[in-house]
Amino acid sequence: MLIGRDAWLTLVLFGGLMGSGLLDQQLPAGDWPQILGPTRNGQAVQERLDPAHFKSSPRVNWQHDLGAGFAGPAVVADRVIVFHRQRDQELVECLSAATGKVQWKTGFEATYQGGFNPDDGPRCVPVIDAGRVYLFGANGDLHCLDLKTGKKYWSRDAYGDFAGNDGYFGAGSTPLVAAGKVIVNVGGRGDAGLVAFNLADGKTAWKTGREAASYSAPTLATLGDRQAAIFVTRLNTLAIDPKTGKEFFRFPFGKQGPTVNASTPLVFDNHLFVTASYGIGASFRKISQEGTQPVWENDNVMSSQYSTCVYQDGYLYGAHGREDVGGAELRCVKASTGKVMWSEPNTGVTHAILAGEHLLLLNTRGQLTLAEVSPEKFQKIQQHQVARGTTRALPALANGRFYFRTSDGSRGKLTCLQVGVTTKTP
Repeated sequence: MLIGRDAWLTLVLFGGLMGSGLLDQQLPAGDWPQILGPTRNGQAVQERLDPAHFKSSPRVNWQHDLGAGFAGPAVVADRVIVFHRQRDQELVECLSAATGKVQWKTGFEATYQGGFNPDDGPRCVPVIDAGRVYLFGANGDLHCLDLKTGKKYWSRDAYGDFAGNDGYFGAGSTPLVAAGKVIVNVGGRGDAGLVAFNLADGKTAWKTGREAASYSAPTLATLGDRQAAIFVTRLNTLAIDPKTGKEFFRFPFGKQGPTVNASTPLVFDNHLFVTASYGIGASFRKISQEGTQPVWENDNVMSSQYSTCVYQDGYLYGAHGREDVGGAELRCVKASTGKVMWSEPNTGVTHAILAGEHLLLLNTRGQLTLAEVSPEKFQKIQQHQVARGTTRALPALANGRFYFRTSDGSRGKLTCLQVGVTTKTP
């Protein structure tokens, strides 16, 4: 299967871009501390979108200029963390959520030279956990910083130490924090497909397998009485114990050749949903510590090129198809059967955020749509053009503010829109 240049350009999102597993700590309402939100499934916690903000284009609270890269923002309390590249440095900046003012800035040497995509900036969303920020750069460098000050705690050359391969677009699988470790799909040699580093000092805790790296971010789930980290690697889906790296189950998922696994796995109701484009398709399975049981698998229901679906009340909402070949469309699919409930054509590859009874949808053309969550039909409330640049980076929703990034060569911009209010419990 051949993939055109435009297709390669669209896939740098990852998570990289790109489950309903729980974090190791409870998070306040309104935080978006990692890729796809608090539980890596695109669901906001106690956020209420206000349709009144969409009668005209939502108000721009502030904007901040960025360099190269496709890493979306992470937000905790009043701090927004962004990761980008300017010239020979990968920069992490902490911004005020209210004003966009820079609170601190820390830089690291940038050595990635780009491959199929000329953009040489970082791809992975920052991960914020217990007052620390974890970053995975485009050349496979792993860093740990203090959230309040930007102080560097430790760094590891993960790709250099374990002979990782930067693939088509550089390192693009956002790490997972679990069980006192940060776990990375390094794709290294010598049983270093997955590597866990101690949170305290960055030392290697364990390494396992020969899994090549993908652009999919792993997620956490509960299998019976055990916590599990679920990875979609280059050619497989597997669940491992984050404490030890012991494997619970695996099944083939992916194809050799110019294909990409980039969507994050979703876990709900003791089931797992994984999806990819390029003839790979989707798989919906019942899961346990002992293994998996396929419920349905095909390539014509919800094959997502690099975005991740959201799930609510038995239904999946997300983008089916490719940006470069044939176009992508927004769909609702009944999870238990794979039945397509409705399909909205020409919507393009879309990132979905679920907030209560609403969907907040941002496509790569800078169109922001507010819609009702409904399996009966696509119920668009309002749609506005909020950006002129390319909006492929994953957005964030926190405390009534929507953050999204444009990425156009060596330049980008982070925009904060007012879209709602946050309802917090006492």
